[in-house]
Formats: sequence, structure tokens, C-alpha cells
Amino acid sequence: MSQVLHCGKYSLPLDRPLLMGVVNVTPDSFFDGGHSAVPAQAVAHARRLIDEGADIVDVGGESTRPGSHPVSPEEERRRVLPVLEALSDCGVPVSIDTQKPELMREAIAAGADMVNDVNAFLAADALAAVAGTSAALCFMHKRGDPRTMQDHPQYDDVVCEVREFLAARIEAAVQCGVARDRIAVDPGFGFGKTFEHNLELLRALGEFGGLGVPVLVGMSRKSMLGRITGRDADERVHASVAAAIVAVEKGARIVRVHDVAATRDALAVWRAVMGHEA
Repeated sequence: MSQVLHCGKYSLPLDRPLLMGVVNVTPDSFFDGGHSAVPAQAVAHARRLIDEGADIVDVGGESTRPGSHPVSPEEERRRVLPVLEALSDCGVPVSIDTQKPELMREAIAAGADMVNDVNAFLAADALAAVAGTSAALCFMHKRGDPRTMQDHPQYDDVVCEVREFLAARIEAAVQCGVARDRIAVDPGFGFGKTFEHNLELLRALGEFGGLGVPVLVGMSRKSMLGRITGRDADERVHASVAAAIVAVEKGARIVRVHDVAATRDALAVWRAVMGHEA
């Protein structure tokens, strides 16, 4: 695996776990929807996350939580482009969380350094929209769409099937001219997986290291943690931090989190105990 992830005008060393802070510019996100639905509030929130230690900020204008419905390209554009433009000088890579090829192009033109696609660039023209740029790409696995993906998802071997899917998407990107040091993958916790599937993926996360690209994990505040703790989304900070530490121990190089400061501190302790530079 490359020792850096090339994200637009940035090169991120992978010798320590990276924190991706979540910025939802939506009224209906499962955790913080509405808190940053106005662009100015989203920009202020992103800058707070950077001050807390975020290495990347991930801006999304369309909720993909279970049961959510898609928004129009016009509405998603209205939500996110002003935020991306305002963050163009923020000092860390800015990721756009979108499935729409036309918005990928506009977001990169507005300053996005990374495209985080829950649909793994399977939409027509999605890879073509990004291949010739310098943006990093994150391919996520999901099964079904947000409206129905949690309706009895089934796998013969969830770890093997998710890994094979991501390997195929990496190869498709490489065939389109995307360098491997621009690619990250996400197993997609909670996206068309049962609670048991999620635990199987987490236990076997180390197997994804063989793909040769950094693994990004997003479990922050998700329902799988609520199932374990019995707590609502706004009370899952401790469980989210614990899940991030477990993911890093099993090989994740990027953790996508809402609680940047708490996760940063926990990782600092973990790194010190493990003998890494604090």
C-alpha cells in the first residue's frame, strides 16, 4: 500500500490513522440533520472540526441513512457548493459525499479534493467524471438503496463478498487511469447489512488490508452501536470512539467520525500505549 493518499492538492501520510470529520448539510441526517443545514452553519461546523484535529472534512448534501429518499441534483448542488467554495482555503482536504457524476465534476471545480461515493462510482459516467482529476476516490460497498437496503439483507459470506466487490471497483478505477494512491475503500457498515454482518466485517477488517489501498471506516453514532449500548444516536459518543479504536487496531487508516476531539484524544492514548509517536 502507498504510504500516502493523494487528495487533490494534498498528500496525506498514512503512517498514522486519519480523522475524517462529518459535515452534513441536510435537514434529515440520522444524527445531526438540521444542525448544519444552512451553508454558513456547515462551514462553521467544518472549521470547528478542523480545529479539533480533523485531517479531512466530508461534506454531504443528501442523507443516505436507512429509509431516506434521494434529493434532486439542484437541491444537492444548492446545499453543498457554497460550503465547498468557502472551505477551499481551510488547510485540509475537503471531501464531497455524493453519488451524482455531474455534482462530482462541479464539486471538484469548486475545490473538493476527494469524492466519497456510497455507490462506489457505479453510476453511468461516475468514473469518467473523476478519473482525469487529481481528486482522491473512496469506494463504498452497499447493497440496495437507502430506502430498502435494510430490508432483510442476505450474504453467503459477507466478508468475502464485500472484499471481492471492492477489489473489482479498484480494478475498474485503475483501468480508467486512476492511480492506486488516489483510492480508498469503505466496507459500508450499516449499508445493506444486518447487525451480525456489521460485526463480522469489523472482526475481519484486517482482511481488507490485502486490497493495497487504505481502508476507511464509518461507524460513528450508527444504529449498530445503539443495538450494543441501548443508547440513542446523540448518546453514542463513547461507543463511537470505542468502535474507531477497534477499527484502527484492525487496520483502518481513516475513520469517519462526528466526534473529532474525543476520537483524536483516544487515538493519541492508543498510539502512545502501542509505542507510536504521540
